[in-house]
Amino acid sequence: MKMRRILCLDGGGIRGLVSCHWLAGVEQALAQAGKPPAGKARAENARDAPAPSAKTTGGKHGLLDRFDLLAGSSTGALVACGLAAGFSPDALAQLYRDQRHTIFPNLAGRLWSRANRLVSDGFSAPRYDGSGIEQVLRKVFGKTTLGQLKAPVLVTSYDTISRTPVIFKSFDPKHRDLPVWEVCRASTAAPTYFPAHPMKVEGKHCALIDGGVVANNPTACAIAEALRKDAKVDNSRDLVVLSVGTGERTRSISLESARTWGALEWAVPIIDVLFDGNTDSVDYIARQLVGDGYYRMQAELLVGLDDLDDTSETNVLALETLAKEYLTRPATKKMLAQLVKKL
Repeated sequence: MKMRRILCLDGGGIRGLVSCHWLAGVEQALAQAGKPPAGKARAENARDAPAPSAKTTGGKHGLLDRFDLLAGSSTGALVACGLAAGFSPDALAQLYRDQRHTIFPNLAGRLWSRANRLVSDGFSAPRYDGSGIEQVLRKVFGKTTLGQLKAPVLVTSYDTISRTPVIFKSFDPKHRDLPVWEVCRASTAAPTYFPAHPMKVEGKHCALIDGGVVANNPTACAIAEALRKDAKVDNSRDLVVLSVGTGERTRSISLESARTWGALEWAVPIIDVLFDGNTDSVDYIARQLVGDGYYRMQAELLVGLDDLDDTSETNVLALETLAKEYLTRPATKKMLAQLVKKL
């Protein structure tokens, strides 16, 4: 199986909405270049379409025709698997809008959940109990397994029991029968936000947490997979890689804070710092390995738009505005034109 053209999707919680808009922009660029979807056309207006579910998928969209491998971490895993299941970027964007409060309940919902978990989990329980995201993932993917997806997919996670990365692959016979919803649940279990997901993988019992712990930007993992002997790609310079971010944090941590914070103060910020750090390092590595065939969609976030779980209407609208503005930039249009020619 040749994996020359690769699409990679970062983690970022609710900011996966940004990735969906950017992917819709890529589809539009493909269509304008005369490379429309080969299968059933996607709905022209996702807002009028029913919420995505296993029963409403069908056909292929333009992205599946142009990429040989989809890789995702955390919220990027949901997007990658959604695309591979046949959902269009617009439909996935609608999913984030419609289901955001189920995935990330409001303060009242969090307090009620925390009260119910006080005895079993103690005072330092994760912010969310995970029931909301599980409900959404089960509804979207149903009983679909990795092997039933319409395109090859790679998803990252991390097992806290063996202390090793777990890289799910839809094209690996050992992973083909794993439910997609469980794989996505494992990859989105961000520490402090959601509980780890218990799962049996390759005969071993695992406690799986967010793929961002391994690679919030899964591009390096995807490139490594493409360069395996059986992938039929001889040189990393032969690859075409589109790496899609969810917005880059710019909120600084002062010297005083970094010097004086202890475990309590660092508990949540350290997750963001670790995710950002490995995202940027992978971006650097990919640029050196792939060269002119590497494309990165990313934009700086204004302070206040960088939370993983801010599902307020104000924040969602601001994220969508940022995403759409990015697509109008001359530099973005030029990059997409170059990318489309290689796809």
